[in-house]
Amino acid sequence: MNKLSKIVTAVAAVIGVIGFFFFIRVLMAGDDAIENDAAVQASIVPPFITFSLAVFYLTIGVTIFFSLRGMVQNPENLKKTVLSLVMLGAVLAVSYMFASDAEVTDVFGKTLKDGEAGATSKWVGTGIIYSLVLGTIGLVLFIVDLLKGLVK
Repeated sequence: MNKLSKIVTAVAAVIGVIGFFFFIRVLMAGDDAIENDAAVQASIVPPFITFSLAVFYLTIGVTIFFSLRGMVQNPENLKKTVLSLVMLGAVLAVSYMFASDAEVTDVFGKTLKDGEAGATSKWVGTGIIYSLVLGTIGLVLFIVDLLKGLVK
């Protein structure tokens, strides 16, 4: 086992032990006490959320670091990554052009809460179109790969 693998295993073990500690605290306090007693809730929930956020941000940081390191060490991957990001940007730009910035209404024509016309509505529409386009591309590529596998 190499050194990095040992470090990752040790960090995962520490995270697991801390997570188990929070699990035991929740079990000992009980669901009713956590829901009804503000003092118990304040002693259990915020530390757990802080721990979860710390693990989340650490994971993001490590992922970005190793991704950037891999791209710098292999310039061919850097070219592919830049090309992929440009393609994703182009799909985002096209999605933004086709997105509506009209107000969002329910079936009775009433404007939904925070559904007023404007930039937020435009970006929500962009996200929906962007997801649909990328999902369609993924589905088509999946089917093509499946058919290639069947032919072989």
